[in-house]
Amino acid sequence: MDKIRRNERMSAMIKILSDAPNRIFTLSYFCEMFGTAKSTMSEDIDILRDVVKQFGLGELETVTGASGGVRYRCSVEREEACRYITGLCEKLSGPKRVLPGGFLYYSDILSTPDIVQRMGNILATEYYDQTPDFVLTMETKGIPVALATAKALGVPLVIARRSSTVYEGSAVNINYVSASGNIETMSLSRRAVEEGQKCLIVDDFLRGGGTARGMVELMREFNVEVVGAAFVMATASPDKKRIAGEKSLMLLSIEGGEQETAVVRPAPWLSE
Repeated sequence: MDKIRRNERMSAMIKILSDAPNRIFTLSYFCEMFGTAKSTMSEDIDILRDVVKQFGLGELETVTGASGGVRYRCSVEREEACRYITGLCEKLSGPKRVLPGGFLYYSDILSTPDIVQRMGNILATEYYDQTPDFVLTMETKGIPVALATAKALGVPLVIARRSSTVYEGSAVNINYVSASGNIETMSLSRRAVEEGQKCLIVDDFLRGGGTARGMVELMREFNVEVVGAAFVMATASPDKKRIAGEKSLMLLSIEGGEQETAVVRPAPWLSE
């Protein structure tokens, strides 16, 4: 095998690291792959770390210890996150997107891969330190952003369903009160999670918090700790939700009389 040049080596490394966010790769892994010494590999990582930081491409972190190495995280600075979400808010605001019943049409946003991935990176940045073992969402509209968040965190996605299915085996079913006051059912396969794990809830929309509260109660049945709850959008009213400590990217208000207008703004925590 011909000797691999530094620029070739570094290009391959950043590709490998960015394709597996939050996964720790040992120096030995790269040394064996490229046939280089650990000292040379450490120099390459230092250069890559500076490049990633300079251009705001995330974070390259060295992890010490017996199982240590290097990992890439899709970290987004608060200022950049706020700027990006502000742009989305401007696109979503106005009368054209208001649906009957005070709802907002934004399915086009949730089905655009670049937008969904960016939102997932922003949400993941806020919960790296909580080290969740998986991301939980409720079918179906929250799946894209939940999957993007799980990808950035380097953990599996678990989907709670409205009814159990045969191909998922035995399941735990609970009843919960939805935002409209109706009794709904939520189901999750017993094999989907393990006792003692940590969970991050991610969903598309938060109104009263009934569904989110149901997911918290479902995790309690599995003895799983909920380390956070994040949403793409939340309504400004009611101010008090059925779940505490949640984070949403955007806040929605429907204003006006006959001509209802959607007012969408970034969540306050983005500008903190």
